[in-house]
Amino acid sequence: MDGVHDLGGKQGFGPVQHSPDAAVFHEAWEKRVNALYGLMVARGVFNMDEYRHAIERMEPRHYMNAGYYERTLTSLATLCVEKGVLTREELESLAGGAFPLALPLGSGRGNVPTRRTWQPGTSVRVRTDHVGGHVRMPGYIRGKVGVVVAESPRYPFPDAHAHGVQAEDEPTYDVRFASRELWPEAADEAWVHVGVFQSYLEPAP
Repeated sequence: MDGVHDLGGKQGFGPVQHSPDAAVFHEAWEKRVNALYGLMVARGVFNMDEYRHAIERMEPRHYMNAGYYERTLTSLATLCVEKGVLTREELESLAGGAFPLALPLGSGRGNVPTRRTWQPGTSVRVRTDHVGGHVRMPGYIRGKVGVVVAESPRYPFPDAHAHGVQAEDEPTYDVRFASRELWPEAADEAWVHVGVFQSYLEPAP
């Protein structure tokens, strides 16, 4: 899904503001939202990929202006309505007014039929797929060539897992990219490592 959430490798947003002493929570409601979200995942109401995709589906202006826990709250409320835990009318009655939910669910997909197993040292290219639903392929590596470094255990395939589509679990591969491959003439010399699902890779040309 090519949404405003995929900011990896983008320019013009300024430096990342970071403080090692920053508080995890700033308001009491943030703790409650975080606890409710964890409870819903633990009880199987929704999974992590559904949670992530509901955040990706937020109206773009809402997403860009929302803080971390407001995005969590929007995802939590959206999925509770979609899963039938409560109705939108009940939600808005409790909230005392209109409650912005994420946009409709996108389409999912199963495993790519031509996926292969890759050995360390193999050159691979990231597929140029444009997926309408949830995908964990950062846009900045799409179509780029790198080298497999290692293979992880298998995980649920996110493109399917976020949509209730049947699919086999897949490993991710630690793929090493040269920074100049990713951002020609716009990066210092460096290596960038990305965990890439099996279905996202194809042989390098």
